[in-house]
Amino acid sequence: MATVLGHFEQEPLLVHTTPGLEMDDHDFFRFCQANRDLRIERNAKGDLIIMAPVSGGSSRANAELTADFIIWARRDGTGSVFDSSGGFVLPNGATRSPDVAWVRNDRLDVLEMDALEEFVRLCPDFVLELRSPSDSLRALKAKMTEYIQNGARLGWLIDPLEKRVHIYQRDAEPQILTEPSKISGNPVLKGFVLSLSRVWTAIRLKPKRRK
Repeated sequence: MATVLGHFEQEPLLVHTTPGLEMDDHDFFRFCQANRDLRIERNAKGDLIIMAPVSGGSSRANAELTADFIIWARRDGTGSVFDSSGGFVLPNGATRSPDVAWVRNDRLDVLEMDALEEFVRLCPDFVLELRSPSDSLRALKAKMTEYIQNGARLGWLIDPLEKRVHIYQRDAEPQILTEPSKISGNPVLKGFVLSLSRVWTAIRLKPKRRK
């Protein structure tokens, strides 16, 4: 466990379920519905990943981010935005819930009619993870790599603790931007430019005063 700016960084709780308990995608969806107060994902091995609730600042920043993407997506018209409560079953079997995701409509249109009633069985074209004060940066980086390996075309890991943005793309090493004022989503998110000022302001991380 590490301390950054007075906040505790910790690895998510990993719960092994096999061989004693095995759940298919439907069972896991029902399990998550029965435990709505928990933030739960599942890795490719079937282990459950229990994460701590986010801070108020992180929740506010995430709402700002989602709103920006929805406004752009409505104008663009080529894809749909999903918020942090949605789950995606990746090709490797893991079930992940990005803080923001975007999927092209032509990929959604070919799914079965009831495909959106449970977790969506595909990897989004774009994913965004917003690091909260309790999130492990190592775990988030591993998750971003997993998204790209499973078909995501672009991924942003926004780290307000360090005021950095990690950019992940296919066939390229991650790029790190330090204190950027804005970032462009081209060519995956055509014409989308994200202003980071509201994100930094929403979280307003400050060192804790020592007693």
